[in-house]
Parts: sequence; structure tokens; C-alpha cells
Amino acid sequence: MPDLDRRRFLGAAATTAAASQLGLLGFPRNSEAMTGTLTDDARQTGSGPDIRPFHVSFPEADLTDLRRRIEATKWPERETVSDESQGVRFATTQKLARYWATDYDWRKVEARINAVPNFITEIDGLNIHFIHVRSKEKNAMPLIVTHGWPGSFIEQMKIIAPLTNPTAYGGKAEDAFDVVIPSLPGYGFSGKPTAPGWDPPRIARAWTTLMRRLGYKKFVAQGGDWGNAVSEQMGLQAPPELLGISTNMAATVPAEIGKALASGSPPPASLSADERNAWDQLDFFYKKGLGYANEMALRPQTLYGIADSPVGLAAWILDHDARSYALIARVFDGQREGLTRDDILENITMYWLTNTAVSSARLYWDNRTTARKGFFDVKNVTIPVVVTVFPDEIYAAPRSWAERAYPKLIHFSKLPKGGHFAAWEQPELFVREQREGFRSLRSQLGGAN
Repeated sequence: MPDLDRRRFLGAAATTAAASQLGLLGFPRNSEAMTGTLTDDARQTGSGPDIRPFHVSFPEADLTDLRRRIEATKWPERETVSDESQGVRFATTQKLARYWATDYDWRKVEARINAVPNFITEIDGLNIHFIHVRSKEKNAMPLIVTHGWPGSFIEQMKIIAPLTNPTAYGGKAEDAFDVVIPSLPGYGFSGKPTAPGWDPPRIARAWTTLMRRLGYKKFVAQGGDWGNAVSEQMGLQAPPELLGISTNMAATVPAEIGKALASGSPPPASLSADERNAWDQLDFFYKKGLGYANEMALRPQTLYGIADSPVGLAAWILDHDARSYALIARVFDGQREGLTRDDILENITMYWLTNTAVSSARLYWDNRTTARKGFFDVKNVTIPVVVTVFPDEIYAAPRSWAERAYPKLIHFSKLPKGGHFAAWEQPELFVREQREGFRSLRSQLGGAN
């Protein structure tokens, strides 16, 4: 491992350094940042001494090593069933591995990452990576968007241009957003915590600090998965700058429903059709889909295998939820879906090259040790909330539950298609929802930004 501690950001030059003592994050696979020319968008962010430009370029040796490891995979035998009940299927994994080792080109996504303004700033002792793109439109609404697991900021890259430049993507100038997309602690290019405590409330406070540091006096927040958990915590903390939040994975399960699901009780006869659908989805997930979350919440350090085997990591990531996995399997069977093979491998390769398989898993452990309520339990957020429901999410929140969970529900929409990785899979629908959902709050910006 090179002596990353010697490299510092100087002027327009970006660097990497190890988390905590070294500063940014340590990549055991020797990623190194390189000096790059900032775009006009990067220059106009007005970054000061506490905000440093970031440019990524992994050594070719890392990519060669990745391909070598894929080709050297020690394969188990195929499953003994004809469905997905035993996990990610042998044929799907082999198709992924074959394409990853022979045809996939990481340099293409690396170029796209470097084409937008990337930065690093230290917050609460940890370096946080983020993308920041300001719109050229006046009175653009500042929006901080948070990814989840097994995602990364790559999930949201498709929505940057249509949010910041709406007139080029079917919108109006008054629909414009300034977009901030951070990497969660332990994920992507953000620092890796060296002590417990980086749970959703702490991340929420860090995100508010980030938006203030960028000079925003009013802003909104959006997220799904962990992004919802963080955004809801921001809503609970209710900093005066935060106008509202938007979620595509709402926490709306009523207490009596959560209790009945946990006890194995039958569904109440009074449930509506949408409520019964949500019950069935949650019942399936709790009984058959929580294996990865349980392991990461209880024993994340045990997951050495996915830090050492790229194919093991890929299978672990694919097995997040049944509907996302089914979509990905169809993609590798040659069908056209919201995601492509390259989309899927961009995200997995990000985890591999940054060696964040285990550091990202620790967020589950940190949350378990401090959370007072379950992931989908109502948190009593009282600021304005936008809820977008994609049918193939882990569960599709019914309007009746959303209205009970969020007393200031300003927009609710149930979409015809899309799943867990909404911004990534259905960017046009996702962008439309942010435009429509936050429209009523724009009058409160008042030119403050």
C-alpha cells in the first residue's frame, strides 16, 4: 500500500488518504487520485479551503487483478432446485462473471464520474465524498440525495442532468434543482469510520453540516433505503434550513401491523387491497429476504469472503431483494430492463475497487445498536414529506399508511413500474416525482440560496 498520507489536496489537485489518521480513505487496492481539470460546474460551486476537488483514477494493476480473481473463482455446484429459493442462481452468476472478466470496461464509468464536480470535505472527523452540481437556472432548489445499500452515488448519476437542466429534459426552468449527492460513511470514496457511531442520526447531522458549508440557507432531502433512514432523521432533527423530504422507500408501517407481522399473526381482515399487498410483501421479506441484513447487523466483520472474492461480492449484492434480483437475472439473460449489465457492474466494481464491502456493512451494525424503532416503523416525521411508491420495492406503502405516518404529506404517487433502485432504474419517473413533489415548497426559497 502506498504512503497515502503524503498526498494532499493542493489547489485544483485532488488526492486520496486513509480514513481517520490518513484523512480520506485507505484503498488496499491502491486507488490513487490524479490532478484533473475542473469543469465550469465545479468552479462555480465556490469551494473553499474546507472543500477539496476530487478526481479518481484506479491503477490498471487493480483492474488486472480484478479480472484475474474473477477468472480464478472457485465455483460451488449449481443449486438443487429450479428456482431462486436457494439464492442467486449458478447460471446468473456465471453469466455475470463472464461478462465482467471479458467485456466490462470500468474506465467508461470512471470518465463519467470525473465529468461531474466531485469533492471531499471533512465533517465530524471523517472525510465525506460528494458530487455537487449547481443549476444555471435562477432560484434552483437545493436537493441532497442519499443512496443506500447495496448502492452508491452511481445510482443517482442519471438524474443529475435532468434535475439541474430541466429545460433540456422536458421540464421548465422553474423545476431546476442544485444537486448534492454524498457517499455514505464507509461507502464509495467517503472515509471509513474507525470507531462505532456513524448511524443514521449522525449522518443526518453531517448532511445538514454539508449543506450549510455549501452555503445553502434552504434545501430539501431525498432518499431510499438508508437514504430514507437518513432523510427521515434529518426530518426529525428539523434544522431550520430543511423545507421537506422525499422518499421512495417510506417508513409507514403502523405499530399494530408491525407487531402482528413480528408475532406471525394472520393479516387483519380489515386490510384494504393495497394494505394487504404491503402486508404480503413485508411478510415475505421478513421470512425469506432478511438474511443479508441480519448478518451485516450482527456480524459484519465476518464477511471477509466478499472482500476477497469479486464473484462472492457480486452474488452478495445481487441477493438484496427478490424483485431486484429477478430484474438483474433477466438483464443477464439478455432482456432489456431499466438497468443494463454495465449499470449493475459499475456499482459492484465500485464496492470492489474501494474495498468497502465490510465497511459499508457496518452501517447495519451501527444502526442496530442505536435504533429505537424498526426500519419500516413510523418515526413521527412532522415536516412536509413527499412519498413515491414504486411497485417492485420491498414493500409498496399504501396511501392510507402514508397519511397516518406523515401528517404533512404534500405529495403521494403510486407509479406503474420500478423497484428498489428507483433513480437508477427509472430516472425519468424519479425526476418527475421530485419536480412535482417539491413544487409547493419552492415559494419558501425566497431567493435565499
